[in-house]
Amino acid sequence: MQNNDIEGAQNLARFIQGPSTRDKIARAGEVCHFLLDGGQLQVPEMPGRDVEICLPSELPAKKGFSQKEAQARLLHDLASIELQAYELALRTLSEFPEAPRAFRERLVEIALDEARHLNSCLDSMESLGFTWGNWAVHCGLWQATSSENDLLERILIVHRYLEGSGLDAGDTLLRKLQNNSTQKQVDQTLRMIVSEEIGHVDFGSQWYRKLCREFGVDEQDLFKKQMALIYKVIPRREKINRQVRKKAGFSDFEIDVLEAERAKLIGK
Repeated sequence: MQNNDIEGAQNLARFIQGPSTRDKIARAGEVCHFLLDGGQLQVPEMPGRDVEICLPSELPAKKGFSQKEAQARLLHDLASIELQAYELALRTLSEFPEAPRAFRERLVEIALDEARHLNSCLDSMESLGFTWGNWAVHCGLWQATSSENDLLERILIVHRYLEGSGLDAGDTLLRKLQNNSTQKQVDQTLRMIVSEEIGHVDFGSQWYRKLCREFGVDEQDLFKKQMALIYKVIPRREKINRQVRKKAGFSDFEIDVLEAERAKLIGK
């Protein structure tokens, strides 16, 4: 391997640590190819950012969506979520090289989708006259995962819990934006993301069941135990959208488990 090839591989290994969001978008195909070919990333405690990072609790409260600034803030928050989803897909590809090839190939497609979603959020926000970095962001999704996760835990946390909760919230946001969006591009961006995320969550549902069968694990028992743990560590209060969840591969049993955990969380 020539020196420039070695340097290129080293730079890709540090990819998530890089701060430039636009660079991460531009090099999405390159880093995904690198990982499928057996490359590995240096997984940092926190991903690099070119904007201010704060705790989720420190973010200012969201206002109504009738003003451009509020819509831009929504897109900014969504861009942060899509960036973390993209990085988490890369992290899983790096940390589970032994995962089935079909799983990894589909996860590459999802990573590229997330990068495209991120780019669309940034472009739509700029069409409103705002830019990436106008507000601080959190890295709560990234911090919800650990290098100690096994593959089933990672699928449950990222694809079935975090992204699943995003489906619940996305449907509500679409209804709120319906009569308030000042530009069609904002509405189109959100609708595109919500629609495609159903497939991302369903990817998690299908592979969760497939791997449970392969590993001889009781899928209902594991789901119930893990959701009880996850809700304590990463509490999400969004109302469970049963119809959308079923489209994303959730069974009635699983939705009942989620609703019971949410009820405990909000004290009902």
